[in-house]
This record gives sequence, structure tokens and C-alpha cells, in this order.
Amino acid sequence: MKRIIAIVAGGDSSELPVSLRSAQGIYSFIDKDKYDLYIVEMQGLRWEVQLPEGKSAPIDRNDFSFENEGCKVKFDFVYITIHGTPGENGLLQGYLDMLRIPYSCCGVLPAAITFNKFTCNQYLKGFGIRVAEALMIRKGHEILDEEVTNKVGLPCFIKPNLGGSSFGVTKVKTKEQIQPALQKAFDESEEVVIEAFMDGTEITCGCYKTKNKDVVFPITEVVTANEFFDYDAKYNGQVQEITPARLSEELTERVQLLTSAIYDILGCSGIIRIDYIITAGEKINLLEINTTPGMTPTSFIPQQVRAAGIDIKDVMTDIIEDRL
Repeated sequence: MKRIIAIVAGGDSSELPVSLRSAQGIYSFIDKDKYDLYIVEMQGLRWEVQLPEGKSAPIDRNDFSFENEGCKVKFDFVYITIHGTPGENGLLQGYLDMLRIPYSCCGVLPAAITFNKFTCNQYLKGFGIRVAEALMIRKGHEILDEEVTNKVGLPCFIKPNLGGSSFGVTKVKTKEQIQPALQKAFDESEEVVIEAFMDGTEITCGCYKTKNKDVVFPITEVVTANEFFDYDAKYNGQVQEITPARLSEELTERVQLLTSAIYDILGCSGIIRIDYIITAGEKINLLEINTTPGMTPTSFIPQQVRAAGIDIKDVMTDIIEDRL
């Protein structure tokens, strides 16, 4: 009998549309000869499973099941592809842990740590990993323009501490832009990070591990004419993505080894993707870690899987079977 898989998408952030596109990508990647697949859309208290012919059914939150034609259906495995809360910050993971339902990605603690950009970077800084100088402030607190310029300098980035897809992010070049940028970021998150600008080459590297194998994918170089890798660059084609990246063999190996090490330090599971900036002297600087990376056919991870000469169907099977 086939195992029943839920691909959970949606969420309560601005990234909901991106998450739904990732769900369609994952649905196309998973081996349908081995598994029965259902997309579950979550938004607030609306939890619905998508059924054939455009129908849907509510999820019973007591056991994460649903009824179809009078029969109760329970999931054997959950593939989480919510970008943002509650699927990227540990909330959904804790719920599934309590129900003893295995899932695709990091557990509660690594999910919570990595979702909080400032906490994650400061934690990894203690392991000798290079990160940008940064400040974090919470909604309701104020910070003077002079404090920003004295601590991190200009230009700098002001962005939500909790979130992704570059929503609410501003590259600030003048003191006059600081307060409007803070307000924009606070519209997306209760916490805001002010981060020093690093001039260099932006790259990203994916990785997954199972009980039997460690896989680090080829690196992607991100080139955009925009001020930074913003939403339009990510999703509207205003970017050049080069896989494998134009790095030396030695630097490529260093980035891949660091990616694998960070995976282990945090205790990650499933696929993660780590973004870096390579600055002068081939210094590797951590930007952020994505524990539920985008999975549309054109997203970084599928690109890197193809460049590695691996069938993404096999990657999905690895992740599912490792937890089952």
C-alpha cells in the first residue's frame, strides 16, 4: 500500500503565494508510483486538503486527518513547504512531533533558531563563522539615526528579522532613509535587523543529509542589476543565476564544507539552503539559512540538483524514506 504524503503550504506571512508555488513544484517532484500525495493549504485556522475536481475538505486538527467519501485518511508523512510562520519557525514541527507524524525539515529548535536571522547569525558567530555587523530592535522601541550609522555604517540593510523573500527589505544609503525603512520592515515583522552592507559576490548552496548519505549541491552564483537580490530579482526574472558558480575549486570546496558543518552545528534535517557573500580575500560571510527553501522548478535547489546530475525524484524519496 502506498504511503500517504501531505505537502503543507500556505502560512500566515506575505510569502504565502511563493509557498503555494513551491507546493506545486514538490507535487511534481515526488514519485507518485510510491506515494499518494495531497496538498494541504494552511492559513490561520483554515486548514484544508485539496481534493480532485477542485474540491477540498477540512483538516481535523486533533490528529491531522481528513474525511474523503466517508473514509478517514491519516497522513504517514508531511512535507513542509511553508515559507514563514507556522511552518518555518518550529510551530508546525512541534504540533507534528506531538502527533508522532514524521516530516521533511528541521525540528523545533533548529527551525526556531534559523527563522530568527539575528539569533541564528549571532549563535553561529560563536563558532567562528563570519557574519555582518548587526543590530536588532523590537517594535515599540526607537533607535536614533546616529546609532545606526555609528554601529553598522552606511550603506546598510534594514529588514524584518522574521520573514523571507525580501519582503520589507531596504538598502539604506542615507540617514534620511533609515526611519522609513524601519517602518517598512516593521510592517512585516515585530523585530527588525539593521545589518552592515557587505560588498562582494552573492552565492547560495544547498545540502541534505540522511542516515546513509551527505549531499552538498553545486553552488549557485546570484547576479542582479538591482540594488540587491530583492523580490523582483527572485521571482520576476531580474537576475542571472549561474550554477555552478564561477568560483575556484578551492573556494568551492570551502563553501561546501562550511555548508555541511553549519547543517550539523544546527542539527538540521531535510534540505536546507545557505546564502553567503564572498568578500575581498575570498572571505566567506554568512547571510542567512533557509530550512524550507523554495522548490518551484526554477528555484535554486532544483537548479543545483540538476547541475549535480541527480534526479530530484530520488532526493524527495531519500528525505521521505529517511524519516519513515
